[in-house]
Amino acid sequence: MARIDESRPFIAVRIAVLTVSDTRSLADDKSGQTLADRITEAGHILAARDIVTDDREKIRDKVLGWSKDENVDVVITTGGTGFTGRDVTPEALEPIFEKRMDGFSEVFHRISFDKIGTATIQSRATGGVVNATFVFVLPGSPGACKDAWDSILKPQLDYRHMPCNFVEIMPRLDEHLRRGGKTGSQT
Repeated sequence: MARIDESRPFIAVRIAVLTVSDTRSLADDKSGQTLADRITEAGHILAARDIVTDDREKIRDKVLGWSKDENVDVVITTGGTGFTGRDVTPEALEPIFEKRMDGFSEVFHRISFDKIGTATIQSRATGGVVNATFVFVLPGSPGACKDAWDSILKPQLDYRHMPCNFVEIMPRLDEHLRRGGKTGSQT
């Protein structure tokens, strides 16, 4: 059963938040602010925050840049996961995933189904690893950001969370590079 092991220290993770929107600014970005608030309330570090338009290259470039920044451990995007013509965040990021995290999408949809029913199928939330950095792609609604953070990301980004968590495997995400294996890393 999942639990917090109080004998382990809390380790703050450096998290960047990217909002993908043609219409939002930092002043009215409720989803990005929801994530930023939850990140800092949990004791983590908001390493960066930005907004880019629904443009594949801009999304990819921003995430790739953050994934190469030693001051960023995790990237969370919000927006652009629907089915309209401008929703391109999964198309921008999935091709650069070295490893895809199918379980993230599955658990997100199960949690979302409990809240909004079959409307969850209108989201293409996804996750993966880029340059040894976890990347999570969330819908653009504050509710979806709350659900993903509260039910999945907050526990998994807490080193004390048992039986396992993302923080304890972060140092090993690039072990294939240190062992002389193929470089899966993006340029």
